Amino acid sequence: MNVLITGITGFVASHLAEFLLNKNIGGLSLCGTKRWRSPTENIIGIKDKINLVDMELNDFLSVKDAIKETEPDIIFHLAAQSFIPAGFSQPSNTLEVNTFGTLNILEAVRLNDVDPIVHVCSTADVYGNFDKEGIIVDENSVPKPPNLYAVSKLAAEMLGIQYFQSYGIKSICSRIMNHTGPRRGPNFAESSFSIQIAEIEKGLKEKVIRVGNLGAVRTFMDVRDAVGAYWTLVNKCKPGECYNIAGDATMTIKELLDRLVSLSKLGDEIEVKVDPKRFRPADSFRPIVKTDKFTNATGWKPEIDFNDTLRDLLDYWREVVKNGK
Repeated sequence: MNVLITGITGFVASHLAEFLLNKNIGGLSLCGTKRWRSPTENIIGIKDKINLVDMELNDFLSVKDAIKETEPDIIFHLAAQSFIPAGFSQPSNTLEVNTFGTLNILEAVRLNDVDPIVHVCSTADVYGNFDKEGIIVDENSVPKPPNLYAVSKLAAEMLGIQYFQSYGIKSICSRIMNHTGPRRGPNFAESSFSIQIAEIEKGLKEKVIRVGNLGAVRTFMDVRDAVGAYWTLVNKCKPGECYNIAGDATMTIKELLDRLVSLSKLGDEIEVKVDPKRFRPADSFRPIVKTDKFTNATGWKPEIDFNDTLRDLLDYWREVVKNGK
């Protein structure tokens, strides 16, 4: 079985690579694409078990050559511009990478003599925000993407469905909610908090955590559960369809912060201060995302307790800070 993971040096993709290697799948040939300039710290421990292929998503010939070389049976298309604020500051790049990059993958599959399952990774952000709490959405709800990132992902979904309908390419879309864990990027709230705690513990900064808006509510899962869900998706779900995937840990960002602080011996000494530069007012509510379609098709459910997720995340950043990275 030839499995190709795009963006394999990234946060989620590196965890997926570890997951697949740990499953001891008979005959597995694991390939991963990266840009020539991509840092490889996330895969340093498994690099010798992966066939790395240099590829630039925005260069169609590069994508076509990578698909031809690897002859994949399954493609996990995880390479993306995934930071929401960057969608506003870099709108063209976000669309080029997330939308046209997905188009390049699908076209390369169509033009090469291959017939893989193609997982198009999207986001539950496509449903948008609402002016009141408790709105329930499922895969049949009308998307209302609230930002450029979500727009780019919705367009990528539609391309996957269109290529299934028009060319029979076996694309399956996931709409996943927040997932986190070790190696989560420093720009995201839970990693920002963890870095600051690690620096406080190491005596590198004052005992103050700078935060933005702590009132937002999010539903989280462990990234290691998320990649398990992706493997289940490509093995049990129907091409040409979208599936919602979500964890079961719902909380405010303040509760998330409180849980992280409680994991530190200095927790009682740490002060929290709102930084106006980090604060984004929340004047809308995220919907409740139903996952019945996916769970009924697969029986999947998250297994990792979210407190363990946060402990592993904090330990990861403690190690990074300890090593001066």
